[in-house]
Amino acid sequence: MHEIYINLILSGIYENYYSEEEFYQNQLGISLERWEKWKQGKMSLSPEENQKIKNIFSDYEWMLLQKILRQTIIYPEKRHIAVAEYKKLKIKIAQQWLNTNSGVVEFQQVKEGEKKESLIDLRVSLQYGEWGFDDVLNFRLPAAIQNQIVRREVALLDWVNQELEDAYV
Repeated sequence: MHEIYINLILSGIYENYYSEEEFYQNQLGISLERWEKWKQGKMSLSPEENQKIKNIFSDYEWMLLQKILRQTIIYPEKRHIAVAEYKKLKIKIAQQWLNTNSGVVEFQQVKEGEKKESLIDLRVSLQYGEWGFDDVLNFRLPAAIQNQIVRREVALLDWVNQELEDAYV
């Protein structure tokens, strides 16, 4: 169970940071030794450090991650595909939100220095009109995707339905 949790966390780190090292040094402010011990389940992180790990994900993504963990307990055969399942479900949920005209899509350029390659954040959200309660799914994608959509004048919904899985997974 711990290994699956770590794999899901690492997946989020690799998506959002240049490296694991960047995350544990710059975000958590801990040593490699402490980081490795935490990954191996030999030590715990402080509540503040755990919160920083949780902040890699939106609230909705964190809830989805917890559901994936629970499924791996109920269905042990799913343990080896937990990360792929998490990504697949994010895509499926985003498509559902957009196909029902409930979702809102936003693009945002990734700040210089966070990653070496040119990336965008594609954010799909359900907005409830109450501050802080939106459900959000974030996808970090190559910046060329945004140009592809604009240049070809492909409807965003069509692109999400046809291309998001290939671009994200």
